[in-house]
Amino acid sequence: MVNYIYGVIKHDFQPCFANSQLIEAFDQHFPQLKQMVCFDTEFHQNLPTVAKLLPIPRQYYEKGIYRYGFHGLSYRYLMQVLQQQNAKKANHDRIILAHLGNGASMTAVTNGQSIDTTMAMTPAAGLVMGTRSGDLDPGLFGVLNRSESMNAEQFETMINQQSGLLGISTTTSDMQQLLEKRSTDPNAEDAINVFCYQARKQIGAYAAALGGLDTLVFSGGIGENVAEIRTQICQQLAFIGIELNNELNQQNALCISTSQSKVTVWIIPTNEELMIAQSMCDLLNLNH
Repeated sequence: MVNYIYGVIKHDFQPCFANSQLIEAFDQHFPQLKQMVCFDTEFHQNLPTVAKLLPIPRQYYEKGIYRYGFHGLSYRYLMQVLQQQNAKKANHDRIILAHLGNGASMTAVTNGQSIDTTMAMTPAAGLVMGTRSGDLDPGLFGVLNRSESMNAEQFETMINQQSGLLGISTTTSDMQQLLEKRSTDPNAEDAINVFCYQARKQIGAYAAALGGLDTLVFSGGIGENVAEIRTQICQQLAFIGIELNNELNQQNALCISTSQSKVTVWIIPTNEELMIAQSMCDLLNLNH
């Protein structure tokens, strides 16, 4: 007879307090329940100091305020698939993993390890997302506090729920809807262009951090399914060796780069739930 149950909570920074309350509630009402937490930050735990440090007073680093990174379950899965394709190559390639969806981030990987990632202390940092702003001028809060009487809670709501594609377009955070509107709605066109521009810029930055680029992976709802966005992101990246095969890209094929492309470009649908299940199997010493 099974006399215990295993619970799994996918950890993300924004709802972490709610997650903690849920863990405590289960512990109180079901003390026999053994709980397992899969941290989305784990993939980035060995970031080098140069990427981990935030340029604020050092005392806050000692208090645990530094770059954590997120989407770790997704990135772990993407690396697992690459290693299944060619383990030796994946473990030595200079790789950029792009999880592009309503939440969006990128990670630079070398020797199988994350060396930098766009999200930081919270998932609001980095790339433009569906409703999150991504990187902002930190002085913006002071400006809005003085000019709009905006407090910290209102500012957090704005950058997490009212910004990104939704904020720029003023209508929607859904990329497919924006693509349908782009020919007639200048705001939709701006939202798409900013999203792709920031992603393209980040690929260039991480290629520099890696000292070159061998592999680029698109994943997430937008990265996996929207050929037009992948095409626009990869425009002007021929200088680092990215060349897409338009037909394969339109088909959402596994590999969408040309045979001449110096950088192999993949589309890999992510599977964070599988990573949670595998973690549980490892804990229980079960075969996957």
